[in-house]
Amino acid sequence: SFSKTEDTASDSLEAAKNATNKKEKLADQVMQNPQVLAALQECLDNTALTPSSYIETLPKAVKRRIDALKQLQVKCAHIEAKFYEEVHDLERKYAALYQPLFDKRREFINGEAEPTDAESEWHSENEEEEKLAGDLKNEMVIEEKAEETNVKGIPDFWFTIFRNVDMLSELVQEYDEPILKHLQDIKVKFSEPGQPMSFSLEFHFGPNDYFSNSVLTKTYKMKSEPDKTDPFSFEGPEIVDCEGCTIDWKKGKNVTVKTIKKKQKHKGRGTVRTITKQVPNDSFFNFFSPIKVSGDGESLDEDSELTLAADFEIGHFFRERIVPRAVLYFTGEAIEDDDNFEEDEEGEEEELEGEEEGEEEEDAESDPKV
Repeated sequence: SFSKTEDTASDSLEAAKNATNKKEKLADQVMQNPQVLAALQECLDNTALTPSSYIETLPKAVKRRIDALKQLQVKCAHIEAKFYEEVHDLERKYAALYQPLFDKRREFINGEAEPTDAESEWHSENEEEEKLAGDLKNEMVIEEKAEETNVKGIPDFWFTIFRNVDMLSELVQEYDEPILKHLQDIKVKFSEPGQPMSFSLEFHFGPNDYFSNSVLTKTYKMKSEPDKTDPFSFEGPEIVDCEGCTIDWKKGKNVTVKTIKKKQKHKGRGTVRTITKQVPNDSFFNFFSPIKVSGDGESLDEDSELTLAADFEIGHFFRERIVPRAVLYFTGEAIEDDDNFEEDEEGEEEELEGEEEGEEEEDAESDPKV
C-alpha cells in the first residue's frame, strides 16, 4: 500500500509539472502577441505614478533645472511678501478715509448727534408693504412720539451684534451682558509705517460699575515673510501672536474669576476649616488675557493651539467684517449673507446632484414672510 501511495504522489507531481509547463508555454505565446503586449504596456502607463516618484525617474540634468525653478519660486514668495507690506500701507491710508464715517456712526449710535432727514433717507426693498403698514400705524404715531424722545441713539447696538453673531455669542456669558451694554464703539488701528506689522482692536466703553478703563485693547502681531524652513507655504500675512491688556476691575466686579469655598482637613488634628479660593471663570473678557505664543520655540499643547487659532479667527473677523459692516450685523443682513456663502461652499456638490430640490428650497426661502 505504501508503494501505491508513492505512485499516486509521483503521478500528481507529474501532472502538476505538465500543467505548469502548459501555462508557461501559453504565457510565452500570449507575450508574443503584439495586441496583448500593447494592452499590457497601456496598463503599466496608466498605473498612477505619484509626482515625487515621477521626479525620481528624471535625469540628473532635468532635476537640476527643477531645483533652479524652486529657487525662483522662493524669490517670488519674497516679492509677494513685499506686495502684502504695501497692501498694509494702503489699508492704513484707507482706514484714515473711513474714520470720519465711523466717527459719525459712533455719534448716531450713542446719541451724540442726530442724523438729518437727508442722512437718514433710505429706500428699502419692502417699501410698498411698509407703506401699506404705515397707514395702519399712523394712528399710533402720536402716542409713540412721546416715548421716542426718551430713547437715546441706538440702544444696545454693539451688544446686539455680539448676540447675533454665533462666533461671539458663544463667548458671552450671562454676567458679561450688562457690561457689554456699555460698549460704545470698536475701532481697528493699523501699525505705523516702519513698525512691525500688526493691528489693534480698541473696545471703547462708557462709564460703568465694572472697570475703570475707558478703552480695552487687543493687538494682533502679524508676519508677512516666507518661513525659512517652508517658504512655499507662504500665502500672505498671518497672525502670529496677540497681546491683551490689564482690566482694572472694580472691587468684586471681576467676571473672569469666581470665588469658591473649599473645605480643608488638618492632617494631625482632624479639624476642618473652610477657605475661599479664586478660580478662572468663563467670560468674554478673557479675550483680553490671551495665551502667549512662547518665544523660545517650545510648542504649545493641542488645546492651547486650538484656543489660539480661535482667538486669531475672532480678531480677523472683527477687523474684516464686524467693524467695517457693523450695521448689517446689527440688522442681521450680513449674517444671512455669510450663511448663504458658507452653504454655497459646503453644499456645492449636493446642489449639483439635486438641483431641482435646491431650486424649490430656494424659492421657499425667498418668499416674503407673511
